[in-house]
Amino acid sequence: MCRCPPPIIYKRLVVAGEGELANGLRDQNWSSRTFVVVLCFLFVIAPYFTRATTDGVRARCDSKQFRNGKHFRSCIDLPVLDSYLHFSYVRESGVLDVAYRHTNIESSSWIAWGINPTSKGMLGAQTLLAYRNSSSGFMRAYTSSIKDYSTMLQEGPLSFHVTQLSAEFLNGEMTIFATIVLPTNTTVVNHLWQDGPLKEGDRLGMHAMNRDHLKSMATLDLLSGQFTTIKAANDNMLLVKNIHGLVNAVCWGIFMPIGVMAARYMRTYKGLDPTWFYIHIFFQTTGYFGGLLGGLGTAIYMAKHTGMRSTLHTVIGIFLFALGFLQILALKARPDKNHKYRKYWNWYHHTVGYVVIVLSVYNIYKGLAILQPGSSWKIAYSTIIGVIGLFAIVMEILQFNKRWSGLCCKKSKDLEADQTASIDV
Repeated sequence: MCRCPPPIIYKRLVVAGEGELANGLRDQNWSSRTFVVVLCFLFVIAPYFTRATTDGVRARCDSKQFRNGKHFRSCIDLPVLDSYLHFSYVRESGVLDVAYRHTNIESSSWIAWGINPTSKGMLGAQTLLAYRNSSSGFMRAYTSSIKDYSTMLQEGPLSFHVTQLSAEFLNGEMTIFATIVLPTNTTVVNHLWQDGPLKEGDRLGMHAMNRDHLKSMATLDLLSGQFTTIKAANDNMLLVKNIHGLVNAVCWGIFMPIGVMAARYMRTYKGLDPTWFYIHIFFQTTGYFGGLLGGLGTAIYMAKHTGMRSTLHTVIGIFLFALGFLQILALKARPDKNHKYRKYWNWYHHTVGYVVIVLSVYNIYKGLAILQPGSSWKIAYSTIIGVIGLFAIVMEILQFNKRWSGLCCKKSKDLEADQTASIDV
């Protein structure tokens, strides 16, 4: 038999259970109401929060107020070169009011913005350019049509009408203003922007070849303001640029010095003859032909596709290839060891070799300054060439007596022979 609680106790238990259940339901309803209220609150304020965040991001572009009082409907923060594009466009008439603004730029620089109506890239671009006159201090703005990669950005008409062209420079910002008339119903354009140094006589120098300067082009939707960066051609050029720098640094800046050191320091040991000669020939020929195929080949490609102009780096590079070719020809004319003209050939061969090494190292640093591949490249090459130089210094110290004492003894013997001959006379 089961024992049941007395009726009074059972009633109390039932009442207590109902009270706890009611309290639980009230707590659950309160939690549900709180959750609904919080959810509604977040739903109401979310658009304002999103708008405030967006406005904060766009403040860099939209908050700009121009001194001439011009206003534009759209503004784009361009991805590279600290640049912004403000514009207003009327599709039916094709009228595009534009202001290209470049911040953080020196007064001794030029800026350019353009539209390419025929392709994606530099060739065929219709550009607006501006720079600050070094003599008068006034801004000059003009138009230039880029017809080939060797352009000097000469002034000339564009394929579309341009009015109200002007420029200003204030507090490290250079801006170009213009009104352009595009074909009616144009919606998407290929545009590009660039900057470069202003040289003596207000000549426009070549722009840098680093990643940002090669990525300063995109397609722009004039209605929505959306733009898409053009990647394929830029990535190919960056690859070619890196190959050019790497091949020349290894061939001319590492293999050539190693080949010279093999000839200078290994031949003093009799047991390494003629091993030193073969090592010397291997590094010199590998360096020369590797640089010829990889270095000169990529240089020609970059000159053809980017309009690289003749610079001191280019001149030194051509001169190095000429000296290297002369060294190869000199091997065919090398006299025997005991020939009376051998010492003159040695003087020529050694002098040209050392000149090649010095110019090679110097030109590699010039190339790094032009291409600007990143500080890691310069650090890596400086470390390698520093180790090579340190090894050369150590070998010079170790071989000092062997190399120079023989020369001193020879001069002493010659002097004694001259004195003996004078006494005999």
